[in-house]
Amino acid sequence: MLKSLVARLQQGHRTVGFPDEPPALADRFRGFPIVDPTRCLDGCRACIEACPTGALAQDGGGLRVDLGRCLFCTDCTQACPEGAITHSQEYRLATRTRGELLARGPFVARSRALDERLRRLFGRSLKLRVVSAGGCNGCEAEVNVLGTVVFDLGRFGIQYVASPRHADGLLIPGPVTENMRLALKKTYDAVPPPKIVIATGACAISGGPYVDHPEVHNGADSVVPVDLYIPGCPPHPFTILDGLLGLLGRLEERRFRPRTGEAAGELVERAQAEVLQRGRKRAEHSVKYLGSDFGKGDKG
Repeated sequence: MLKSLVARLQQGHRTVGFPDEPPALADRFRGFPIVDPTRCLDGCRACIEACPTGALAQDGGGLRVDLGRCLFCTDCTQACPEGAITHSQEYRLATRTRGELLARGPFVARSRALDERLRRLFGRSLKLRVVSAGGCNGCEAEVNVLGTVVFDLGRFGIQYVASPRHADGLLIPGPVTENMRLALKKTYDAVPPPKIVIATGACAISGGPYVDHPEVHNGADSVVPVDLYIPGCPPHPFTILDGLLGLLGRLEERRFRPRTGEAAGELVERAQAEVLQRGRKRAEHSVKYLGSDFGKGDKG
């Protein structure tokens, strides 16, 4: 018992400091894809043909990325012979409209907050009914982890409820299979107005890897109106949390703007520098809690 108490004191609190502190993301985290048009070869379609969901397309001579279809699978990055596509550590991907997920440059529009009337209603107390509309449980797992002590979704006044009668809105993962279409519609109708709908993950936005399959309806907005789109396959918990807080107006108004004076190559270098910086912080954190002798045993 004494050892457990000492270990607990050494660990300190386990709840992350987000949004007051930037999140610590793994080095292998795949965030917003950055396209360097200066590296693209004329007539090259290698990345477009490699994409399993058709998330990439030529748009006015440049390359457009549909974040709503993107699976962040790196098939495009591996297929590109010039390394024109890289994934940054930008986790803030949620948007209010489907069209804003069509990224044509090194930026994405941040999700806008609800209007003042809805913020007064939901800003400090939001109850969500999670409806798994035929998903693979990948997004469901990320949604569930928000309720753990690490993220502690309840500290923001956001909770999951068991009944749509007690809910303020729906959080939907999954491509909406034919067997779930009617169930989703009935659940939506059972939520008392005003209500909001959040589509979580590529499946709930566009059908994901099942897009255009005859047994799916290519996302939630084919059945119910959607107020927030959170892309990813699955989206990181920080991406979901950032989208929810942005929708409620709980974050500072920081929006991505076109960086016209900054080359895409500079953005890639910045993303790599961010990875190294976060890795250094995690190493310092390990030394702090595991002791100053951590790692010395490997030295000759």
